[in-house]
Amino acid sequence: MPVIRDDVLAAAERIRGRVHRTPTFSCRTLGEQVWLKAELFQKTGSFKARGVLNKLASLSTEEKARGVIGISAGNHAQALAWGAAAEGIDCLVVMYASASPAKVAATRGYGAAVDLEAADAVEAFARLDEHIRETGRTLVHPFDDPLVIAGQGTLALELLEDAPDIETILVPTGGGGLVAGIAAAAPDRRVVAVEPERSTAVHDALVAGRSVPVAPDSIADGLSGPFAGETALAVLQAHEVESMLVTEEEIEQAFRFLYMRAKLACEPAGAVGVAAVLAGHVGDGPVGVVVSGGNVAAETASAILARQ
Repeated sequence: MPVIRDDVLAAAERIRGRVHRTPTFSCRTLGEQVWLKAELFQKTGSFKARGVLNKLASLSTEEKARGVIGISAGNHAQALAWGAAAEGIDCLVVMYASASPAKVAATRGYGAAVDLEAADAVEAFARLDEHIRETGRTLVHPFDDPLVIAGQGTLALELLEDAPDIETILVPTGGGGLVAGIAAAAPDRRVVAVEPERSTAVHDALVAGRSVPVAPDSIADGLSGPFAGETALAVLQAHEVESMLVTEEEIEQAFRFLYMRAKLACEPAGAVGVAAVLAGHVGDGPVGVVVSGGNVAAETASAILARQ
């Protein structure tokens, strides 16, 4: 098994005091036994800081001197830029030309150099490989590194301390790193990977039994993994993690609910778990829902709210 609960426990000790312990809220409007893990209040606005810090803590002095590199549509980019700056490590992030301008600006604001030459995720991964060959930078993968996965899983430790009766955990899913970390951290719970119908990297991988390429096209841009990570997929298969899909309309409905009823200014990617609850896809029993991030452009948020 590439990542187990002990790895998550070790990561929790390694990053303790360096990330926020984000709050867990009950949400009676969604149900008597529904809790929201508000990871949008995490440093840099998403859960990604957890995995980044755990990975950076493993680097040797030589690796730090060579610098780090990542690839991301936005949230991992910001977290890596912030984490690298805190460690005094030079950072380069490959993003896509279609990336949110707000996320690009935030990444640069944390001190990273940004490569925006790629038109899409496929080109971006090709440029990533080229940069690694030319510079020798250490890759901090957004979703397919055991240390990153273990770091993300620390979220589940907090959630289950706050709400130990939870039986099912709904996890917004792109490339699979967060949901794999949660599955490793909570092997005795039902874990569900929730994805947009228009961004199905993990769903398709679980059906095929292997990672397959997809072409994400969802308003939940934070879940735009072009494939499921192989390490992440192995964890999901071992724990029999379920897959659940939600529509664009369901995501927007959940986004509006979180803004107006729960007062959580999330991003569309952070709303997909709540979308599954509102659509009645989940079933009975106590449920924990990860609200994974809040990095949304004002224009995107206002447009969704206006469509009410």
